[in-house]
Amino acid sequence: MSVDAAGPRLQRVSALGRDWDIELSWSGAPETERTLVLLHEGLGSVAMWKDFPQALADATASRVLTYSRPGYGQSTPRGSEEHWSPRFMHEQALALLPALLDALGLRQPVHLVGHSDGGSIALLAAAHHPERVASCVVMAPHTHVEDISVASIAQARLAYQADNSKLRQSLARYHANVDSAFYGWNDVWLSPAFRDWNIEAETAGISCPLMAIQGLNDEYGTLEQIRGIQRRSPHAQRVELPNCGHSPHRDQPQALLAAVAAFAAA
Repeated sequence: MSVDAAGPRLQRVSALGRDWDIELSWSGAPETERTLVLLHEGLGSVAMWKDFPQALADATASRVLTYSRPGYGQSTPRGSEEHWSPRFMHEQALALLPALLDALGLRQPVHLVGHSDGGSIALLAAAHHPERVASCVVMAPHTHVEDISVASIAQARLAYQADNSKLRQSLARYHANVDSAFYGWNDVWLSPAFRDWNIEAETAGISCPLMAIQGLNDEYGTLEQIRGIQRRSPHAQRVELPNCGHSPHRDQPQALLAAVAAFAAA
C-alpha cells in the first residue's frame, strides 16, 4: 500500500446495509509499519484536521489514515430525511470502521486517535474489537452526556441558524453538504432520547494501551469524562492540558504531539 501523495480520495465501503463513498487521506511514509487512524469530531472532516495528520505522522514515525465519516467532508452525505440514531457512534465503531479497514487491506491492529465523538468511537472500537486495536488515544472524548455538552451544542445550533452565520460559512468550506454534517450531529445530541446515552460500562474493559487527554477549559465536557476513564481502566494515562479548550490539536498542538509521541514510544 502506498500513501496518497495526490491528496484525499474516495473509498467505497459496504457497511450498515448499504454502500458508502468514504473520503480518506494518508500522511507519512508508506513503508512505516505502524498505522495510526484519526477519528474526527462531530463536525470534523479530513480537511478540518489541516496539517495535524502530517505533524502526527512525523512525531510518532507512523503512517496516518484520516477519513471523513458518512455525512461529513466529501463522504456520502446524510439523506435529507435521515437522522442518526442514539447508537450512531456504536454503528461507526463496530461496523463502519472495521469495514473501512478491511476495504483498505489493513489486517494488522491499528492505533486509534480520536477527538470528541471520534474519541468515543475509538473507545468503543477498542472495547468491542480488541483484536483490531493496538492502542488508543482519545482527546476530549464523551462517555456520557453532560449538561455542559448539551448547553454548548444548543448554542452552536443558534449560531449556525443565525443570519449570515459565520459558523455555517466556516463549515461550508469543509463539507460538501454542510447541513448534512451539522444537523446529523446537532439533532441527535439534542434529542431527548440521547440524554441517556452512556458507554461507561462498555469501555471499562479496554485492555490495550490507552491515553485520555482533555483541556482544562473544555466547553463541551468536564474532566470527569477522562478521570472516569482512568478509574475504570487504571492502566490508562491521563493528560489534562492547561489553556486548552475542546480541541487540543488546535489549542495546544505541541503539548499534544509530545504526549502522544511519548505514549507511542513507550
